[in-house]
Amino acid sequence: MNSDSKPRILIVDDMKSSLLHMKQILSEKENYQVATAENGKTALKKARAQKLDLILLDVVMPDMSGFEVCRELKRMPQTEDVPVIFLTSKNDQESILEGFNCGAVDYVLKPFLDEELMARTKVHIQLNRIQKQLILSKEKAEMATNAKSLFLANMSHEIRTPMNGVVGMVEALKSTKLDEEQKEFLEIIDISSENLLSVINDILDFSKVEAGQIEFENISFNIHDSIEEAIKMLTFKTNQKNLYLNFNFDKSIPQFLIGDPLRIKQILMNLINNAVKFTSKGGITIYCKLLSIVERTVELKVLVMDTGIGVSPEIKNKLFKSFTQADASTTRKYGGTGLGLAISKSLTKMMDGEIGVDSEEGKGSTFWFTAKLLTASEDYVKEEFESDGVEKSESLFVLVAEDNAINQRVAKFNLEKLGHKIEIAENGEIAVEMFKNNNYDIVFMDIQMPIMDGLEATKKIRSFELAEGKTSKTPIIAMTANTLKGDKENFMNAGMTEYIGKPFKANELSSLIHRISKNK
Repeated sequence: MNSDSKPRILIVDDMKSSLLHMKQILSEKENYQVATAENGKTALKKARAQKLDLILLDVVMPDMSGFEVCRELKRMPQTEDVPVIFLTSKNDQESILEGFNCGAVDYVLKPFLDEELMARTKVHIQLNRIQKQLILSKEKAEMATNAKSLFLANMSHEIRTPMNGVVGMVEALKSTKLDEEQKEFLEIIDISSENLLSVINDILDFSKVEAGQIEFENISFNIHDSIEEAIKMLTFKTNQKNLYLNFNFDKSIPQFLIGDPLRIKQILMNLINNAVKFTSKGGITIYCKLLSIVERTVELKVLVMDTGIGVSPEIKNKLFKSFTQADASTTRKYGGTGLGLAISKSLTKMMDGEIGVDSEEGKGSTFWFTAKLLTASEDYVKEEFESDGVEKSESLFVLVAEDNAINQRVAKFNLEKLGHKIEIAENGEIAVEMFKNNNYDIVFMDIQMPIMDGLEATKKIRSFELAEGKTSKTPIIAMTANTLKGDKENFMNAGMTEYIGKPFKANELSSLIHRISKNK
C-alpha cells in the first residue's frame, strides 16, 4: 500500500502518553498515516491542511471541548464529511447524545482495549470510503442520465422534424388526383412512416418510463370510440395479411369515463400489433369486459385473442421485459424494438392495472390488461365532445415561425387548406418584428431556430404586448419536435398558450385551432 492510498487519521488528545500510544497502535499495527494534535485549535488547523479519512477526538480538553471542535469541523466544507469518533470517559446518556448531535458517528469509552480501538477505526474508515464511492457513483449516474436525456431530446427533435415533412406531404398528396397505382404507393409510404414513428415513440416512451417522466391525462372520453379508433388504425395491416379483426364490447360499461385515452390506445395498439405480427392465418378478436364498478371506480379488462404461433412457458417470463423478444430469430423474422410490451406493462401499472398473457405454443395467445378508471356523467362531457369535432374556424391571420423549409411548406399547406391566411418568419427575431407590425390572430412558433429561438421570441412578444397595453394576449402555439417531460412547462413559462407536437396531422391542427379560437 503506497502512502497516498493509506488512510489518514488525526488523533486529538491533550494527554501526550495516550496520544503516542494510539499513534503507535494505528500506524504500526494497521499501517495508517497518523497525525496528532494536543488541543482543539491545533486540531482544526491540521484538519484544514490535509485530507483526512477519520478523526479520533477527545471530549475533555483545556482550550476547546471535543464537542466544540466537532461542531466547527462539521461547519468546514473540507471536513464536514470526515467521520469523527469521540474518545471519552463520560458514559452518561446526556454526554453520548450530545456527541451524536454534534455530528460524531461513534464513541470509544476510556479506558479502552487496543483491539476495540482498531476495530472501530477500521469499520468507520471502510464505511466512509464506501460512502464516498457511492456518492461518486451517484454523481456519475446522474451525469450519464443527464447526458442521455440531452441526447434523447436532440434525437427526438432531429428525427421528428423530417418526419413532420414526410407525414405532412403524404397528407398533401392524398388530396391530389392520383391513379390507383400511385394511391397504392402512397399508402405504403404512409404505413411505413407510421411504423417508423411507432419505433421512435417506443424508444422515447421507454426512456420516459425509465426516468419516471410519463405523464397521464385525466380527461373525459368515450371508451368504446377510443378502442374502435385503435382497431381502425390497424385494419390495413390485418387486411394485408387476410386476417379477420373482430371487436366485442360489454354494453354494461359506462359510455363516458375519465382517464387517458391515448395511453389506453397505446397499450391496445401494442397488443394488437403484436398479435398481427405473429398471426398468419385466422385473425384477432378484441374483447372489452366490465370487471367491477365500485362507487365511481370502473375496472375494465381488455383481451386481444389471436390464432397465431403462441408462446412457450419459458418465453412467457421474458415477454414484458425491456429489449426482449422470444429469441434472436424473432427479431430477424418479425422485427420490432422489443419495447412495446415493457412500456405497456408500465402504463397498466400507472392505471392500477395488470397485464399478462395466456398462451399455448402453436395454438394462439390471449394478451390482456386491466385498468381502473373513473366514471363521468354524459351531461359532464356532452359539451366537450360536441365541441371537439374537426370543424373549420373562421378565417384567421396566422404567423408561422419556422426555419425548416419543408416544415414551412407543411404548415402552409395545412393552414391554407383550413381557410387561413399565412405569413412565414424564418427565425424568432423576424417573427418578433413581423408581430409588431401586424395584427395576427394566432402564432405558431417553432422552438429550435437560428438567431433567436421560439422561447426567447415568445417572451419578447409578450413584453411587447404588455408595453402596448394590450388587454388580451395573442395565442402562441409551440409547433415543436421537443416532446420530453419539462418541455411543455418551459413553453408555458415562456408565455405560450398551447403546443402541438411534430409530426402532426391536419385534423389535430384543426382541432387545436378550433379549441384556441373558442377560448379567446
